[in-house]
Amino acid sequence: MTYRASIIISFYNKIDQIKLIFAALERQTFTNFEVVIADDGSKQEVVAEIEDIMQNYSFSIKHIWHEDNGWQKNAILNKAIMNTEADYLIFIDGDCIPHSFFVQEHMESRNTGQVVSGRRVMLTKKISKELTLEKVQSGYLDTKVIFPLAFESIFSSYKTHFENVIRVRNPFLRRLLIKDKVKGFWGCNFSTYKANILKVNGFDERYVYPGFGEDCDLEDRLIRIEVFPISKKHMVTQYHIYHVHFDLNHKPNIELRAENNRNKVTFTPFGIIKH
Repeated sequence: MTYRASIIISFYNKIDQIKLIFAALERQTFTNFEVVIADDGSKQEVVAEIEDIMQNYSFSIKHIWHEDNGWQKNAILNKAIMNTEADYLIFIDGDCIPHSFFVQEHMESRNTGQVVSGRRVMLTKKISKELTLEKVQSGYLDTKVIFPLAFESIFSSYKTHFENVIRVRNPFLRRLLIKDKVKGFWGCNFSTYKANILKVNGFDERYVYPGFGEDCDLEDRLIRIEVFPISKKHMVTQYHIYHVHFDLNHKPNIELRAENNRNKVTFTPFGIIKH
């Protein structure tokens, strides 16, 4: 089978969460895709469970794994990229659950000179704790989550980005109300042609801390070859499962990104092809 899209999921150990993602992918309105799990060294019992359930879904799943050697997300993403069969790649994280129109809207928005940049709805701790496979399978996140999330957005200090729940698909209304503009992408929700990723040699594997720089660096290099991230507000929606925030501002990442920008790097020597 020839796939039109490859969905790359960055993953580490949280098997219950990826099952929720799989349940959401079963509901997609666009179905001609494969899934490639970029596994940054999960435990053997988790690997065994993934291998056991891979055949339970209507879509093809590949599991790309390497040994746990600290945070090596960029390295495993590069390996996953080289194991994709489609010419269009969609990237999500293992704690982000896609809306049922997610893949379709990424595909409808694709352009050879662009990155489709999506945003997240941040689920609260309570909603995340109560989220089940049955809820995802029934379409709870597509419609019913709006009311409890609105309540918690008003009466809680937790920033949910509730505005991203509002979805506008109609082309006329989008032209009238929403101006797509160049805006940076998050590594958990973006897509582009595989050829664009290969032109800049994928992710820079010297980033060994999460947060600032690890995906922004790819964005910087794509912009230098005139592949621009276009924000698709109120489309390509995903729901981020609650977790405790961790430090995202690691000094080595900041210095490395600044170095790459000073040198105007496009094709990193520390990516898919090693120099």
